[in-house]
Amino acid sequence: MSATCGQQALGDVDLDAPDAILRLNLRPAIRAVQAALPRMRANGRSRVDNICSLTVGIAERTAYAAAKGALVSFTRTWALELAQTGITVNAVAPGPTEPNCEGEYQYLTGVPMHRLGRPDEIAAAIQFLLSEDAGFITGQTLFVYCGASIGKALL
Repeated sequence: MSATCGQQALGDVDLDAPDAILRLNLRPAIRAVQAALPRMRANGRSRVDNICSLTVGIAERTAYAAAKGALVSFTRTWALELAQTGITVNAVAPGPTEPNCEGEYQYLTGVPMHRLGRPDEIAAAIQFLLSEDAGFITGQTLFVYCGASIGKALL
């Protein structure tokens, strides 16, 4: 994986790379919400779903982890800021999905469900958080990640 995707050993981090990765991951989220905010406020009941990631414990991912962690922080901050407006803000942290994943076997041996996710499973979680049924949920991150967020499975 190239440095533009976020993989660099700490001692080798080029300070321009984190800036580029943060710009790529954070500016579109801010701009999209800013563009929709007037209409969402007028609507009185709207949803924002950020897509973040579970990056805890992944070596050589300094910039990527910072960007996705910032999206989680955005989610919580925006949820607080917009709670009184009827706008909920949540995040989905999807795990690796089919049809393939680099290092798939090694990954699958360590996760509780021992399988990759399907795109429709990730979409269903996002769809739920966008639905009226999720109207009382805000500021949360939903890990759609085969149990990987709770720990390692026994081999």
